[in-house]
Amino acid sequence: MKAYENFKVAAYVFAYYIEEATDEEILRGIEYFKKYIHLSKVYLENHRSVVDIPVERMKHVKKLFEDNGIEVSGGITSTVLVDGIRKPAIFDSFCYTDPAHRAKYLQVVKELASVVDEIILDDFFFTSCRCEMCIEAKGKRSWKDYRLDLMEEFSKEIVALAKEVNPNVNFIIKYPNWYESYQETGYNPGKQKDIFDMIYAGTETREPFYSSQHLQRYESYSIIRLFENTAPGRNGGGWIDQGGSSDNLNRWLEQADLTFYGKAKELMLFNFTHLIDADALPPLGHRLYRTDKLVGMMGNPIGVATWEPFDADGEDQVYNYLGMEGTAIEPSPYFDENAPAVLLTQSSSCAPDAMEKLEAYVRKGGNAIVTVGFFHEMYDKGIKDMTSVRLTHRHVIGDEYMIDNYNSDYADMCFAKGHGPVMFEVLDYKTNATWSDVTLLAGENNFPVLTEDNYGKGRLFILNVPENFADLYKLPKEVWRVINKHISWGQRVYASGNAKFSFFAYDNNVYGIQSYSPKREMIQIAVRGECNGLKDLLTGEVYTEKLTLPVPRKRQDSATVIDEPIEYAFEVPVQGGKDFFFEVI
Repeated sequence: MKAYENFKVAAYVFAYYIEEATDEEILRGIEYFKKYIHLSKVYLENHRSVVDIPVERMKHVKKLFEDNGIEVSGGITSTVLVDGIRKPAIFDSFCYTDPAHRAKYLQVVKELASVVDEIILDDFFFTSCRCEMCIEAKGKRSWKDYRLDLMEEFSKEIVALAKEVNPNVNFIIKYPNWYESYQETGYNPGKQKDIFDMIYAGTETREPFYSSQHLQRYESYSIIRLFENTAPGRNGGGWIDQGGSSDNLNRWLEQADLTFYGKAKELMLFNFTHLIDADALPPLGHRLYRTDKLVGMMGNPIGVATWEPFDADGEDQVYNYLGMEGTAIEPSPYFDENAPAVLLTQSSSCAPDAMEKLEAYVRKGGNAIVTVGFFHEMYDKGIKDMTSVRLTHRHVIGDEYMIDNYNSDYADMCFAKGHGPVMFEVLDYKTNATWSDVTLLAGENNFPVLTEDNYGKGRLFILNVPENFADLYKLPKEVWRVINKHISWGQRVYASGNAKFSFFAYDNNVYGIQSYSPKREMIQIAVRGECNGLKDLLTGEVYTEKLTLPVPRKRQDSATVIDEPIEYAFEVPVQGGKDFFFEVI
């Protein structure tokens, strides 16, 4: 198979297979991959659970792959049973407090470093143990603080040991998809990014319904962006599996596409064994060459600067829900004070200087969109000085909306019916001290969904996220046009439509739409500034029919308006489960 020009594909070979497979079975698996995928590398695992692969066996299997032109690295899955004694830990993760467990782990690392020049830790390098040793060692500290310190210290120890055995070793830590829970189990990217040589991202989003997780599919893209911004140039790639895709193979294929749309350098397929003779590999192989062509046309991803500090928690997955409604997100653990617009969620409030950064940013001219969760956390810390919005501790349900953008007078005013009732928190605000750009109508009353305040040289928007984040998908496209218009401030293009689709933006005038809908949907692409049309990157088809959107108009007795460029809207049909990439001409 021809090599890909813009990325590489690797496969993880877990220990159960290495322990049992014959040479003939391994070689047959290699040949099967060669039919459909250009496989650049495999990661051979020497430990998982109660299975340990001897050094000589690892060297033998390594040679089989290398003789077929495939690079070989190593992998470790950090689950175990030591001396037959079960620890009170989910997934039987190692207990890094227990000297016997630590000794076992060090032996695994030492052996693997003697065989390969690169090691990746599968996403079980965490601890959930609450044994007597851990309880005593924790003392009065929180589990979060104890585990963060513990895993930082042990990370340093295993990296030092690996480099002592093999000075050339490249040590990688792979982080799982559940980023909002890292700190509770000891995952510590803020420190570990500087301990390990590289990091890696779990982009396996699976289905969001029937599992203990509720990962939104957009996360296969956004988590790559988060880790690219965490350790620029040192994020090795994204890791996908077929879990949660048995009812819809396209969901697995989307994981691969979204990983690369985030500009990952490598895609890890989990796992080699399960993909041999499976139905999944042929369609992936076909799709990767199309994806490779598209990725070659993309610049650097851009989007609203979304602050996700290290060790943060709150409004789990909320920015990925927004990403499933056409909001281009660029998450980072660092606050970007120079961004034209920032998005702050409840997670952002975990930073001790969050309010200070927000106030200074807006005051000097920035546009900040904060969720109701962030507003709650900052309520008595200064945000009330920036708005007249107040909490009431009441709730309301409705499905009709009024859109009345302050900067467009009545020209942009409209009413829209949602796709079902939604429960919002009731926020109070004072007339003409704050403006409601999007308002929920309920009986002879109405309640703000998106408010707008002037502060210093900038603006503060409060987004009233529904009690159930999934109810965001019930908001009509007219509401999403206003939300995405404000969130995308400073970008040339934004999009709106009915759930569910993602919008990708790049700094070289390239844009993309990924639809998750079961049917064809019309997506509105809004372009700021003069343009002649949209050109499909793959077919060359040009969309020229456009609508001029309302321009700013003074409201009643106002003396001024906020300057905005002229906007043109293109209605583009996007087939369910497909993507559409274009440039503005």
